[in-house]
Amino acid sequence: MSRTVEVLPDKTALVARAEDLIGDRITQTLSQRDYCTIALAGGSTPKPLYEALARRDLPWEKIHIFWGDERYVPPTHPDSNENMARTAWLNHVPIPPANIHAMPTQGEDPQADADRHEAQLREFFQTAPGTVPRFDIILLGMGDDGHTASLFPHTAALGVGDRLITVGNKDGQPRLTFTVPLLNHARLILFLVAGASKQTALNAVFAPEGDAQQYPSRLIQPEGEARWLLDQAAAAGVAIA
Repeated sequence: MSRTVEVLPDKTALVARAEDLIGDRITQTLSQRDYCTIALAGGSTPKPLYEALARRDLPWEKIHIFWGDERYVPPTHPDSNENMARTAWLNHVPIPPANIHAMPTQGEDPQADADRHEAQLREFFQTAPGTVPRFDIILLGMGDDGHTASLFPHTAALGVGDRLITVGNKDGQPRLTFTVPLLNHARLILFLVAGASKQTALNAVFAPEGDAQQYPSRLIQPEGEARWLLDQAAAAGVAIA
């Protein structure tokens, strides 16, 4: 794994850096093949990034959008990651509807919908069971507790190694989430972490030794590249090797 950590002065600078990195990676990817795959994160930090990307002139017909996790709510719900990304970004650009691959969350069986989305991923990437698709870009955030995607501390989802999609759990509420093997097969993982409340978790995640069950972001060690973008508030007092 190649890990790069950049500290930006504030959240505005972090968003600008992320926008540039994503734009450059899309261009690089499309110079090598005719499509680029991006999995999005939820939460408050990526929203201004999505608003910025909505203003860019990109080859939208060659970009395919996925989500790394999703709350088990309808896509019109205010807590939906899909809803946030559509409102901030996707509704404002000429991306073909077929290029938006949302997680199914309108059924009554999260596990069945996890299975359904896994089948959708395998069909898109043309991967057989036992092999793992490779996303070009996966955006991730990190909670104060060290969780990422919907991989929460001491939950069963952390140990799922034979699936692409599983059911995460937050305070008894189900969510669909990429599994650790799917995340770690990415060409680029881009972590966006802002705010002083993240310092304790960052120290634990960056430490040479630690408990990944307590701080699940430690599990994200991609075969490709991991880039962490931190604002100064998050990075203050953090030992960055």
